[in-house]
Amino acid sequence: MFRVVDLSNPPDIDVAWPPGVIVAYGPLVDEFWLEAATFTLSERPCPDRRVVTVASVPQALTELAQRYERWPQAGAVCDDVLRSLDPAGPTAAGLVTESLAYSTLQAGPEFARWLSERGPAQSPTTADPVVAQRDGDVLRVTFNRPARHNAFSTDMRGALLEALAVAQLDTSVAAVVLNGNGPSFCSGGDLAEFGSFADPASAHLARTRHSPAMVLDELTSRLGRSCRAQVHGQVLGSGLEMAAFCGYVVAQRDSVFGLPELSLGLIPGAGGTVSVTRRIGRWRTAYLVLSGRTIDVPTALDWGLVDAV
Repeated sequence: MFRVVDLSNPPDIDVAWPPGVIVAYGPLVDEFWLEAATFTLSERPCPDRRVVTVASVPQALTELAQRYERWPQAGAVCDDVLRSLDPAGPTAAGLVTESLAYSTLQAGPEFARWLSERGPAQSPTTADPVVAQRDGDVLRVTFNRPARHNAFSTDMRGALLEALAVAQLDTSVAAVVLNGNGPSFCSGGDLAEFGSFADPASAHLARTRHSPAMVLDELTSRLGRSCRAQVHGQVLGSGLEMAAFCGYVVAQRDSVFGLPELSLGLIPGAGGTVSVTRRIGRWRTAYLVLSGRTIDVPTALDWGLVDAV
C-alpha cells in the first residue's frame, strides 16, 4: 500500500500494522503523522530527521508513486524492515532481519524481472581486489577494483574479511582506515554477480556468516572514531552501507551517496538498514531507498551520514 497524507489530517486511530508506505507532506503541525509516516516531504529546510527537503513536493510524490507501482513488494518490505528494526538494538539481530527480508525478495518476481532484463553477465576477476597495508599501529584497507568503481564482488568480500581479521586478532592495531583506489570508494554490489546464488537460503547463510558489516561494527565498538572510512566518488549501495558502520566517515567533495537497490527489486543487503539508519534515522533511509535519488556531500554532512569533509 502506498498512501499520501497531509500533516494537517487528524490522527488515524485505525492505522494497521504494518501500515505500508506512508508519505506525508504539508506544514509540520502534527506529531502523529511525522512519526507514523515512512517519511515527510517539505520544500523548506528542516533539521528534523523525519523530514526530507525536496525542490517540489508534487513532483517528488509523483516519482515515488511511480517507483512504488513498479516495485511494490520491495517497497513494502523495505518499509517493514525499517519500521521493525531498533537502531540502538543488537547489530546481529538487525543484520539477520535484513538478510531474511533480502532473501525473500531474491525469490520474488521483481528481482526475477530485473535479472531477465539484465541478461547473462560475467564479472571480471581482479588479482588483488583488496589491498591491506600495516603502518605501525594503523591498518589501511583499500578496495582495489578501480576499473569497476570498486564494485563489491564475492572475491572482494572474502579479501576484505581477511584483511579486517588482522585488526580483529591483533589488539595492537589502534586504527583502521577503509578507502578505495580509482575514481570511486565503492559503487555497490557487482551487478554481474547478482543472481548467482544457489538459492535464497544459501544466500542468507553466506551474508550472515561472512559479514563485513558485523566485523566493521565490532571494530568500531573497540576503536571508535579510529575505525575510519575515507570516501570519494560513488559511495553507493554496499559501499555506503559498510562505510556507515565505521566510527568516523570523511568524504571528499566529489562524493555522491545513495541506496539504489529498489531498482533491482531488492533492499539494502550489506547492513544498511542498520548502519545508515543509525546515522540518519529510518525516515531518511527510507527516502534514499524508495526514491532512488542520490545526495551530495553538504546534504550528507547535514544529515549526519558523514562526519567531515
